[in-house]
Amino acid sequence: MTKTGAEPVLTSAEQQAATIDELGRYEYGWHDADSAGAIAKRGLSEDVVRNISALKNEPAWMLELRLKGLRLFGKKPMPTWGSDLNGIDFDNIKYFVRSTEKQATSWDELPDDIKSTYDRLGIPEAEKQRLVSGVAAQYESEVVYHKIREDLEEQGVIFLDTDTALREHEDVFKEYFGTVIPV
Repeated sequence: MTKTGAEPVLTSAEQQAATIDELGRYEYGWHDADSAGAIAKRGLSEDVVRNISALKNEPAWMLELRLKGLRLFGKKPMPTWGSDLNGIDFDNIKYFVRSTEKQATSWDELPDDIKSTYDRLGIPEAEKQRLVSGVAAQYESEVVYHKIREDLEEQGVIFLDTDTALREHEDVFKEYFGTVIPV
């Protein structure tokens, strides 16, 4: 650690160590079992991307967009403007885990282990109190619960997760997906 004036200044290595130490103090103190209905193998490769796209039953243009993104990712250097990311082992990450085969439309339809996770986080209470106009709960790689206020739905509001939007409104999805941050 170096000092300037009365305030201590942490070096980059010290900041990273402090951040890792802080992350080690996970306040909730629990984790879920590593079980899934469908899972892609670990790693980030063309085979994994193709497998994920197949598991999601995506159209060919979406697979090509994913592969284009993967190629671009492979060409780009790690960002240096934030934390040091060089220690990330991209080949040891599961990029797709499907924990349930169908999306629930009520909390009662969710499997008990998923409900327990959201109960611990306080999510169901917020939804029950209707503090939001719509809610989608993601667990692992996919949305497992989706609800929108009926009055908004009756007005034609479309509030969907990415996979459902791609499946049910492919033309609109294709027109706008990737327009904010293009590949």
